[in-house]
Amino acid sequence: MSNLIDPDRPLMAFITKMAYSAYLNILWLICCLPIVTIGASTTALFYVTLKMAEDRDDGLTGMFFRAFRQNFLPATKLWLILLGTGAFLAIDGYIVWHIWSQSIFWTLVAALLIVAAIVYAVVLLYAFPLLARFENTTFGILKTALLVGLRYLVCTLLMTGIYFLMGWVVVNLFTPAFLLGFGCCAMLCSFLLVNIIHAIGGDPDAENKEDGENQHAADE
Repeated sequence: MSNLIDPDRPLMAFITKMAYSAYLNILWLICCLPIVTIGASTTALFYVTLKMAEDRDDGLTGMFFRAFRQNFLPATKLWLILLGTGAFLAIDGYIVWHIWSQSIFWTLVAALLIVAAIVYAVVLLYAFPLLARFENTTFGILKTALLVGLRYLVCTLLMTGIYFLMGWVVVNLFTPAFLLGFGCCAMLCSFLLVNIIHAIGGDPDAENKEDGENQHAADE
């Protein structure tokens, strides 16, 4: 019986990380409250969960707030761009939905809007995790996020499924799960992302961001 609760066993280690992710979700929610800081908060969350996925976490609270502070400006800039783009697509979608008619023109407009929404969703999935690990320009992060999302399509679909399932649980089964959900999603996605990040240049033995020795994402 003692073997089942041994913290060094993979299953117990996984459960422990998921429990810690619930705590990180609370930090994430608190730091998201001004709305404009959602990008920095999300980047900090993924910084810590990626470290946890590599078994290199040391002091969750300290790591979170160091990453929040160090990534604040680039993450806020990235977030505002994504927020504006998302609002633009949402408004366009609302307009097309209400004035769409069965004609070639409106069918093409709707198709282009759907493609744009898919591209946006892929970029949104990867942008903040990549920013958490790599230094790059805003355009470089956006470009790399899209390329990585398309190249590793299975991971993209799995991550989409994780977020969709959590959203379904929050809406249909247990609304208070929102208080824990995003941190858990970030942790699960980090287990999927960590090998991809290593593959594109995120050396787990390299100096990390808080030490000032940042890795640079490759613009493929």
